Amino acid sequence: MERLEERYREHHQDSRSPDFIWARPERTALFRRAVGGPGRRVLDLGCRYGALTAFYADGNEVVGADIDREALEQAAERLGIETLWADLDDPLAFKDASFDVVVIGELLEHIREPQRLIDEARRVLRAGGTLVGSTPNAFRLKNRLRFLAGRHPEVDPTHLHLFSPADVRDLLAAFAEPQLRFVAGRLTRFHPRLLANVTFFTATKPG
Repeated sequence: MERLEERYREHHQDSRSPDFIWARPERTALFRRAVGGPGRRVLDLGCRYGALTAFYADGNEVVGADIDREALEQAAERLGIETLWADLDDPLAFKDASFDVVVIGELLEHIREPQRLIDEARRVLRAGGTLVGSTPNAFRLKNRLRFLAGRHPEVDPTHLHLFSPADVRDLLAAFAEPQLRFVAGRLTRFHPRLLANVTFFTATKPG
């Protein structure tokens, strides 16, 4: 875990400020609305410094989990949330049906076994609970053109997977009412699936 932590800490410090939120206007509004509250018990996986968490922490009981302890310390100080240092490829250290909402924001692409994490999220959700997340729309036009030009479609060295919308739906197969929305990008309105930078998703654990 220490080696993995060091890698991500360097990545966080070198590439992004603590208050960075990818596709900020769209994602903050979508996550705040989907998490809801007040009174929700929320597990925020991969919360980093809590920049996105801040938009749905107020009035909710949030537990933030991440591999970077320094980032977690800042999240706890800033937001007053409970935190957990964890390798999110391992089983989650929570009992079944412990949370109303599980958030997985820009995390699945970093995980060695994404389906196992989705299954763990389902396990710790209460019946009727909500899974909320997003992942890069890896097969957007920009990435396809990079591939045709002989360049790797993904420039982030910490990304282990590329997800198409169909891949996201497959990950959510055990959930009810999966909803995908394509956001972020100046031309998204012309062809959301092809031009959006982000695939945002919600799904419900069956009762």
